Amino acid sequence: MTTTGPRAIAFTIHGPIARADLAGLCDRVCVLLRESRAEVAYCEVDGIQPDAVTVDALARLQLAARRCACRVRLRGASKELRELVAFMGLADVLTD
Repeated sequence: MTTTGPRAIAFTIHGPIARADLAGLCDRVCVLLRESRAEVAYCEVDGIQPDAVTVDALARLQLAARRCACRVRLRGASKELRELVAFMGLADVLTD
């Protein structure tokens, strides 16, 4: 008997991310999530600047994913980005 895992996709975010980029980034990822019907989305963040705008973008992506019955998992997050996520109280929301 073969079991299958959740449908998954992967995408990469390139930085730097400016506050003005947030709406467009969320719109593009929402289209990707709706079209793929993925349950898990792996977001590659290796090399992204660990700052408040980046964490805001990732939190918005997670919220948008949940609206599509999906969950975003971070890949390649630096120690600094993980620490900032935790400092901002989002460690339970934005996980590896």
